[in-house]
Amino acid sequence: MNQSVFQLSEEQRQGVESFFQRIPFNQALGIRIVELSGERVVMDLPMKPELIGNFTQGILHGGVISSILDVAGGAMALIGAFDKHQHLSQAERMQRLSKLGTIDLRIDYLRPGRGQVFTATAVLLRSGNKVAVVRSELHNEDDVLVAVGTGTYLCG
Repeated sequence: MNQSVFQLSEEQRQGVESFFQRIPFNQALGIRIVELSGERVVMDLPMKPELIGNFTQGILHGGVISSILDVAGGAMALIGAFDKHQHLSQAERMQRLSKLGTIDLRIDYLRPGRGQVFTATAVLLRSGNKVAVVRSELHNEDDVLVAVGTGTYLCG
């Protein structure tokens, strides 16, 4: 299967970054963008005391794990939608993309969230006219796989 990867323009990259920055919850968690491309999205999250779910072991809260995988997945779905909606006018494209939202999210928690920095990587599995499916992984700084997620996103 040789599928060409969508090339994200600088303007589109800045649009995704701007969209991400406008969500207060992303800022409250401390999620940072590492990479935005047509191939993948990478975000990281430094551990801080407010994110601990199990205070006796000092591990990352499951809701935080789910959130960063969802945020990375949503960004990847948005990038996939750019590719699918290239033929539309800028106004029509933005109107459709403003409806982006999570339809379904499945998280498999594989190991406790121990670490100082967690990195979420998301790749597009399928992008249709209205729905995208994204696979995400969360690793700690030692490259230990903490959780995986599959998200379905409304994007059109």
